[in-house]
Amino acid sequence: MIKQILYTILSLLLLSTSITASCSKSVDKPVIEEPKPDEPEVEEKLQIKDVAVPNTLYVSTDKEFSISGKGFKDGDKLEMQNMDSGEKTTFSANSTDEQNIAFIYKSDLEENRYTLSILRGEEKQRLGVTTVIQVQNLDIADQEGMNIKGMVHVSGKGLAGVVVSDGFEVTKTDENGIYYLPSEKKNRYVFISLPSNYEALTKDRMPIIHKNLNESTETVEIRDFELKESPNDDYVLLVMTDLHLANRNNDINQFQNGFVKDINQTISEYKSQGKKVYGLTLGDLSWDLYWYSNRFSLKEYVQAMQAVEVDVFNVIGNHDNDPYHADDFTSENAYRAHIGPTYYSFNLGQTHYVVLDDTEYLNKGGSSGMIGDRDYNAKITQQQLDWLEKDLATLENPNQPIVIAMHIQLNRNPSLNASGEQVISRRLSNSQDFLNVIEKYNNINILSGHTHTNHRTSEKNGALKEHNIAAVCATWWWTGKSDYANNHISRDGSPGGYSVWEYQGNQHSYYYKSIGYPKDYQFRAYDLNKTHITAEKYTPSASAANKKKFEDSYAHGYVNPSDKNEVLINIWGYEAGWNIQVVENGAILKTSRVHDYDPLHIISYNAKRLNNNAQAGFATSKTAHLFKVQASSPTSTLEITVTDLFGKQYKQTMERPKELTYQMQ
Repeated sequence: MIKQILYTILSLLLLSTSITASCSKSVDKPVIEEPKPDEPEVEEKLQIKDVAVPNTLYVSTDKEFSISGKGFKDGDKLEMQNMDSGEKTTFSANSTDEQNIAFIYKSDLEENRYTLSILRGEEKQRLGVTTVIQVQNLDIADQEGMNIKGMVHVSGKGLAGVVVSDGFEVTKTDENGIYYLPSEKKNRYVFISLPSNYEALTKDRMPIIHKNLNESTETVEIRDFELKESPNDDYVLLVMTDLHLANRNNDINQFQNGFVKDINQTISEYKSQGKKVYGLTLGDLSWDLYWYSNRFSLKEYVQAMQAVEVDVFNVIGNHDNDPYHADDFTSENAYRAHIGPTYYSFNLGQTHYVVLDDTEYLNKGGSSGMIGDRDYNAKITQQQLDWLEKDLATLENPNQPIVIAMHIQLNRNPSLNASGEQVISRRLSNSQDFLNVIEKYNNINILSGHTHTNHRTSEKNGALKEHNIAAVCATWWWTGKSDYANNHISRDGSPGGYSVWEYQGNQHSYYYKSIGYPKDYQFRAYDLNKTHITAEKYTPSASAANKKKFEDSYAHGYVNPSDKNEVLINIWGYEAGWNIQVVENGAILKTSRVHDYDPLHIISYNAKRLNNNAQAGFATSKTAHLFKVQASSPTSTLEITVTDLFGKQYKQTMERPKELTYQMQ
């Protein structure tokens, strides 16, 4: 009894620190070792001995499974308790003999770790722990050299041609939906490339397209995947990045009342039109620096995303690595445990999607209980490039639309040359190796995040485009924080938001959706005559040194008053092919593209931080999606029309003078 009391106390203490354990452990979740079933009053009554509980218990509906041991009796029941949820399921014995007890599996247990116990009347004896895996066909024959096998099926019927991988080797299911893989099991899972017009079962709003492995390389493991038919040539993909949920800056409230409310309205509108809707994140779902101090990591991110009413595919970002590890692979174990593979592929409609992990997490100084410097390389590992080549080789047509999703961008935020043309430079350290792998494919869109800004680049005559998307959190949730600007704005002046991709067959269009604004809100216009940003006006509480710092380093050219009648237009979704027309009194004004700073972000973040005598660590960054026109009068009304790549027009009547305010549009 004393031993049991001590165990209960120990269990409660361990559970109270579960977030630390779950983040710093490897793929398998921490297991609390329970006392062995050596309590005399139980052992003497049940007398079950020589029990052999397998590490993995394969079960199939309406099929018999058994456990070996001595001392089982007719009428015994088997209790399976889920080690995560605590939920219990009971099976009555189908038969017993001197060596075994057998049961008919009639349930739908979650694939997980379970504690097994025998119930006999009021008595109970614990047998051990196993991982329960449901399979469709227990009789798939082994093949020499293959240590993973299984079936991809729809309601029990095998599905041919589905791509299956362990992250190294790639294969396809045969005509019966059966696959085999030789694997070193390094990643500890196997996954499918979800085929078009099918959907996977889901858990926590994430498609179940991977299954964890728990045996050695010498043991053959069975992993099945169940799919359901779901035609999806006509669908919408919502692309969101850099949520940085960390339980700071009032971020959870802003996330729930801003982002979640907005995106659920978008989801509802599209679903009401009969469209399929899916979600895709692009990394930095959490913030490694605050995993332990704020008790908010990937587990809590998954919980928060339950409020978003759509299934979501995820990408790992540099801030989604465990800061207690100074190794790229082991730092990703928490991500694998709570979310899944760090790279994989899937298909929606006629488009093939590839998710890559382009962060090599170094984290010098990181160790158990110690956060390192959290540094990283922007790099796609060679093992991923080798896998990517094999994955793309499964495509039959090099012109098939391909979308590659990754966190860090391929290209840096562009600058402009003397002629006003975009200048592209690479961000990934091994960008050429990556480009060599995808070179022969002719219809690629890259989706990336990381910068918290918007920019678009196009190469190979439009065959390769990158869409770097601004952050859901905008400036790390700062400007919407209490006593700040009460707006939600990114470093380039883009509102916090997400990208919406509409697909019909092999045709698509896209736009950037600002949180809290209608979909047609695509630009903001400034009257530069009224954009005079001074320390006296915007940092009245700052120290003399910080006032000087603000005007010297953070207000940029706006510290000087202007009377040139210029108007600055920030078009956050701009890319080559868009058209801007500004009309004054019937005359079209000349438009010039400029590389400059957004005034609203300067006063919403830079000024607010320095006014509090704090560091402006996420200061306004230069952007090339700004345009200037010069009007003939300081009071004339301008008609601004912006036309995107798909012919959609966005208009604003700009009455001047127009004041610079925190809520301006």
